[in-house]
Amino acid sequence: MKFNKRVYGVVGIKSIMSNWNADFTGRPKTITTGEIFGSDKAFKYPIKKYWENQGEKILYMKSYQINKDKLQPKQLSERYQEIFGTAINDKTPSKEVLSNLFSAIDVLNFGATFAEKKQNISITGAVQIGQGFNKYKDVEIETQDILSPFRNSTKEDADASSLGKKIVVDEAHYMYPFSINPKNYDVFKDVIDNFEGYTEDAYKKFKKGCLVAATGFNTNSKSGSENEFAIFIEVKEEEQLYLANLDSYISFIKNTGDKDIIDITELKEMLRKIEDKIHNIEIYYNTHTVQIDTTGLKCNAYDIFDEVK
Repeated sequence: MKFNKRVYGVVGIKSIMSNWNADFTGRPKTITTGEIFGSDKAFKYPIKKYWENQGEKILYMKSYQINKDKLQPKQLSERYQEIFGTAINDKTPSKEVLSNLFSAIDVLNFGATFAEKKQNISITGAVQIGQGFNKYKDVEIETQDILSPFRNSTKEDADASSLGKKIVVDEAHYMYPFSINPKNYDVFKDVIDNFEGYTEDAYKKFKKGCLVAATGFNTNSKSGSENEFAIFIEVKEEEQLYLANLDSYISFIKNTGDKDIIDITELKEMLRKIEDKIHNIEIYYNTHTVQIDTTGLKCNAYDIFDEVK
């Protein structure tokens, strides 16, 4: 079933003694002011891995092959053939390629840039993700020395085990703004046969990924990163309401008591002014570690772990 409502929201990722998104030096990503942030790619990747583990078609995911006895990543055309079971050549109709692309849940949500065999296709995703800035001001970066069980094979005179480093933050709370505009796919209605556009099912799967994917993506560097908070604001279909990134209306307060505070006071004030244009608001958060005051806001609030079940 087609999904027609625009949606705005924020997803919060908690990171304790973890490195949610490293730069090429291994340090947490920062802007020139030193403010720590996570990229939209760091947000999307765990969601795509979660979907893949659920048996969904995922096009934009690294996969490997052996070529001349060497392990190497597949090209886009090779990944396309792997996922859709058909190769692309100069005679492949664009309609067929588009239909296949939209059958992949990552493309249906996030869009695609596809340039293969005279198929130069750009799809602006219905779901757009902003950069996730850390809202905890007292964050510290920790460096841990790691002893390898092996000596450095690139140094002939090495006679001891090599040393490595693991760099993490002691605590960070990333807030990712997002928006969903199903009308981004209207341009393909008359191009692809029986194309619904953005669907209710795609939206539900995106929501689920926003609530569990970071917690489930338990790699060495990201162990300690978990889903902490999410808000989904659905606009009434007939309303022409457009909102800027909502993360700037949210702050994080470290509490000396049992629970920290995600402060949505400014967000509530803004939403109350436009509540007649809003269809539904849902808030999910870790009720064991966080408190949120939703007083005065017409919303449904849930423990994030209830949704996981």
